[in-house]
Formats: sequence, C-alpha cells, structure tokens
Amino acid sequence: MMTEDDYIEAHIDAEPPVLHRLYRHTHLHRLYPRMCTDHAQGRLIAMLTGMIRPRRVLELGTFSGYSTLCFAEGLAEGGRIDTVELDTEHTDDLLDLFSGLPVTLHTGDAEELMPALLEGGDYDLVFIDANKRRYPEYYAILRRHLRPGAYIMADNTLWTDKVLDPSATDPQTEGIRRFNDIVAADSGVSKVMIPVRDGLTLIKVLERMDF
Repeated sequence: MMTEDDYIEAHIDAEPPVLHRLYRHTHLHRLYPRMCTDHAQGRLIAMLTGMIRPRRVLELGTFSGYSTLCFAEGLAEGGRIDTVELDTEHTDDLLDLFSGLPVTLHTGDAEELMPALLEGGDYDLVFIDANKRRYPEYYAILRRHLRPGAYIMADNTLWTDKVLDPSATDPQTEGIRRFNDIVAADSGVSKVMIPVRDGLTLIKVLERMDF
C-alpha cells in the first residue's frame, strides 16, 4: 500500500539526479542519515528560496550538503551561501560537492562562528539546523543582527513530535521547545510552522531586536 510520503513524492517535482545520488550516498555511508533533508522538504526549501531570492544565505549545519544544494537552486544571480559544519570528517567530500558553486564551507562551532559571519555579511536568509540544544542561543544572535525583511528557517521544530510529549525532557527536546516558545512570543517577527517531515518553521524579521 502506498504511504503518504510515497503519494506526496509522486505528486511533486522530481528529485534532481544530483540530490537523488547524494541522498542515497548519505544513507549508505554516513552515520545518522535521517539528518539529511529529504525529497519533499528539499523541494519546499528550493521553492521558498526561489520566492525569497536571497543574495546571501547562512546555513547552520551542513551535514552532507543536501539542503545546501537546495538553497543554491533559489539564489539570486550573484548570490552566495556560507555554510557551517562542526564535523570535519567529511570536509573533503563537501568541498568536492560544492566545487564550482557559490558556496563557502566554514568548519567549527556555529555559535562561535556566527558573530563574525553576521558582522561581515548582510544575510537575507538563515537556516538553523545545527545543535538542537542551542537553537535559542542561535536565535538570540540572529535577532540582534538580521535586518527587517530577512528570513529564518528552522528545521526539526516538531522533533519527531517529542515536543508534544511532557515526558521527553532530554536537552535536544528542551532546546527545541524553548526555541519554539521564544519565537511564538516574539512580536518582532511573523512566523509559521509547517508540518513537513520533522517540522520546518519559517520566520520573517519585522524589526531588529536586542534580547
């Protein structure tokens, strides 16, 4: 019997061949392959990016580069992506993947690298997909730097529905819950949570804020 995911994938744009190969390679050769963006979410990211047409994108959490390639599809002409990854084990693979693309890979802790990157670039779109424990801290940094009109996308904001389970008190779940509550209470942004895959929250900055 066809699953809901199967049905969705049969009724949206086909997964580009390069992404299909990357998704398969990720599941064959990487630990925790579920962290990889999938077909449906990737098409959504590419479409949203194409609507926003950013010139500068900051991605926090590269993993195997699937979402990075989706952002690259929707960049404005002359646009660039800065992507940050803590794990250096697969740096060479990522550099090969991004060869010829307007993508700069930064290795290190996202929270430590963000201030310098944000001071040096006027980002139109930021994707949060790094350490779930630190989502609230990432958000506070972004709100101090991003101009009105900039967008934030945050992945995993439903966290396999663990955010709904009062008995789930692990640091990752608590970080996501705290982030969701902070965003919900922030009158300086507009926001919508999209229940695709593991939850994707789209946020538009209305006013800069220090907190």
